[in-house]
Amino acid sequence: MDKKEKMPMILWAYPREFKDQASAAQKTSNPNKFTYPHYGSPIYWVTKGYVVLDKATFPIVGEGDDEPNDSFRKQLVSNAKAAIDAVDELGYIDRKRIGVGGHSYGAFMVANLLSHSNLFSAGIARSGAYNRTLTPFGFQSEERNYWEAPDVYYNMSPFMHADKMKTPLLIIHGEADNNSGTYPMQSTRYFNALKGLGAKVRLVMLPNESHGYRAKESILHILWEQDQWLEKYVKNK
Repeated sequence: MDKKEKMPMILWAYPREFKDQASAAQKTSNPNKFTYPHYGSPIYWVTKGYVVLDKATFPIVGEGDDEPNDSFRKQLVSNAKAAIDAVDELGYIDRKRIGVGGHSYGAFMVANLLSHSNLFSAGIARSGAYNRTLTPFGFQSEERNYWEAPDVYYNMSPFMHADKMKTPLLIIHGEADNNSGTYPMQSTRYFNALKGLGAKVRLVMLPNESHGYRAKESILHILWEQDQWLEKYVKNK
């Protein structure tokens, strides 16, 4: 049997919270759904020699008295390792060349994974939030406010752990983002912190773009930015 060539991989995901394992284990994807390219998809890089694991399931579970976010970071890293292990078992990937990307809460996920694991070569974080104290009355499915669960807000905020970032991170954000949880300041402040601490980081602010990107110029530019980042820090690292 011929040995398969070990390819670089892109993992794209979005965490979701559940209050029990049965709910988290439900299948929500349709195997008959077509793969189609859109501005935010990593699927284009299949044509450039990458293995792409898109829409990987990242359940964050809290049962009984435990809330999902009480162990957010630990579960996040376990999810990522499980996803990588599953693809690695197929024999296709080079574990030393894996990039991770996400949009919005997925960007928040990326920053946390790069800060608290050594699984990835580089990351792409688009339109994210990185300091949860700037969203003190809850976020995503977190219903406790900052004053009720300050440790959760602190531990989940990549900004608070910027000194742990050792992996190249590309940050992209729309300058006119009006999403209540992801004001553009989230990216500029996080970038400044990372840069000040000596991390390898790049910030791209898109003029006149909101939480999702619409202009042809913006979309072509983010595809170029992502490609340059992946080629340099993942494929040819």
